Amino acid sequence: MKPGIIIVDHGSRRDESNHLLEEVAALFAQRFAETYDIVEPAHMELAEPSIATAYARCVARGAQRIIVAPFFLGPGKHWTGDIPRLTVEAAKKHPGTTYHVTMPLGIDDLILELLQKRVASCEGSSFTCESCRGTIRSGQP
Repeated sequence: MKPGIIIVDHGSRRDESNHLLEEVAALFAQRFAETYDIVEPAHMELAEPSIATAYARCVARGAQRIIVAPFFLGPGKHWTGDIPRLTVEAAKKHPGTTYHVTMPLGIDDLILELLQKRVASCEGSSFTCESCRGTIRSGQP
């Protein structure tokens, strides 16, 4: 039985943010294709695909077990309540399926490495990197 993976974020009114999660899901699917061949993105709210849409897509692709992986750092109210509730609602439409919501990303050596990478990037560019130059993020007038 192959599982379906749903990578879910909050969802945004900004298309750029929503497309980022879709790219993360596509890259995850590509990198782990031998293990997980059913991977779908979902947004908890504000944008499609929703958790219900992603769940239905997983089932349509042959998954009976669904793993919902929150793309969230900490175990806040979305992880403890909203995402499980939305997943329950989606699962009710697909009898015979089961699901599990993973832990959020949390504290992990890989998160610490990524944080250090971001800090080093700012420091290495003397606080004037391309991403922030000319914006309020740069701290420069």
